[in-house]
Amino acid sequence: MSLRWLAVSLLLCIVPITGMAQSESVRVRDLGLAPGLFGPGPHNALTDVAGVQVGHRTLVEGDSVRTGVTAIRPHGGDLFHDKVPAAVHVGNGFGKAAGVLQVQELGTIETPIVLTNTLDVGTAVAATVDWMLDQPGNEEVSSVNAVVGETNDGVLNDIRGQHVTGDDVVAAIESASGGPVAEGSVGAGTGTRALGWKGGIGTSSRLLPDAYGAYTVGALVQANYGGVLRIDGVPVGERLGRYDFRSVVEETGDEETPGPDDAGSCMIVLATDAPVSPRNLERMARRAMLGLARTGSYASNGSGDFVVAFSTQNRRAGDAAPRPDSLLRNARMSPLFLATVEATEEAVYNALTAATTVTGRDGHTQEALPLDRLRAILRDAGRIDVNESDAPRP
Repeated sequence: MSLRWLAVSLLLCIVPITGMAQSESVRVRDLGLAPGLFGPGPHNALTDVAGVQVGHRTLVEGDSVRTGVTAIRPHGGDLFHDKVPAAVHVGNGFGKAAGVLQVQELGTIETPIVLTNTLDVGTAVAATVDWMLDQPGNEEVSSVNAVVGETNDGVLNDIRGQHVTGDDVVAAIESASGGPVAEGSVGAGTGTRALGWKGGIGTSSRLLPDAYGAYTVGALVQANYGGVLRIDGVPVGERLGRYDFRSVVEETGDEETPGPDDAGSCMIVLATDAPVSPRNLERMARRAMLGLARTGSYASNGSGDFVVAFSTQNRRAGDAAPRPDSLLRNARMSPLFLATVEATEEAVYNALTAATTVTGRDGHTQEALPLDRLRAILRDAGRIDVNESDAPRP
C-alpha cells in the first residue's frame, strides 16, 4: 500500500461513519490518464490550497438510508471574524442552496460550506448557525449567513425521512482536515448518481507554473447529474451504452422527446490562494461550468448547478479593515480560468472512478463506473499507455 493510500485509510478511520465504510478509492490518474495542461498539487485535492479543510459524515443505515454531509472550511480559524472573499455562480437555478444571496451581495463567506441532500438543507443551516454561535468570541453575534448546498439523492436514499441530524452536520465540520480527501460514495456523495453511474464526491487541483504566480486552484464536486459522459474528450458514455436520450436516439431519433427525469444536480466548490477579488472569483466560478461541460453535462432542466468560490488571501478581519491593494489584475486571470476548468473536470472524473456500487431505497442499485472497461476505452483512444495504466498517481 502506498503512503498516499495509507493516509487516506487513516483519514477514513477518524471520520465519523455510520454503516459501511468505503473501499479503497481509485482515481482517474491511477488509470494512467493525466487530463489537462497544468499539473496537480501534492494531493490533487481542494486541500492543496493551504489551510483549506474537508470533512465528511457518511450515513449508511439499513436498506434505505444512503446520504451524508460534506463540510469545507476555508481555514481552521474564526471564519466569522476572519471572513474570506467569495463569490457564487448559478449555472442552473433548479436547487435549494442557502446563503448565496449574501455572498453575492457582500463578497464574503463567514461559515463552513456544507453540502448535503435536498430535504436536509434546513437541518444543515440550523446546525451550522448553532455551531458558529457556539464558537469562542461569537457570544454577541446576532446574524450568521450559513452557506449550504445540496443535490437530490432520493433514488438511493430515503430522502423524505430527513435522516441527517444536527450532530451529523457538526461531526462533518469538526472532522474537517487538510491532506488527502476521501472521495466517491462518502459524505454528501453517498447516495448520488452521475452521468449514468454511481456519482459522489470528487476533488482535484491545479498548480500554476512560476511564470503565472505559482498559485493553486482546487475544486470539489458533489456529482449527481445527467449527460453524455466524456472523459478527456473520449465519448465514454456512448461506448458503454449508457447516456441520456439513448433510447430515443437508438430507436427513433426523435429529438422532441423529453430528457430523463433523473437529471440531478452538481455542487462545485472552488478554492484558490491567488489574491483575487470577489468579482474575479465570480468569473472563475463561471468557468467551472465549462469544466462540467467537458464531462458531458448540458445543464439539463432539472440540474441545479451551483458554484461557490473563495480565496484564502485578503481575508477580512472585521468590517472596518481595508482590503489590501494586492489583487491580481484582470489580465492575469486567464491561467486561473484554465486551472478552474481542468480541476473541475478532473474532480468529476475522480468522483466517478472512486465511487462504489450502492444499493439503497426500494432495492434501487446504481453501479459504479466499470474501471476495466474504462481503461480499455481510454487505451483504445490513445489516452493512456498500456505500460502506465497501473501506476498510482496523485
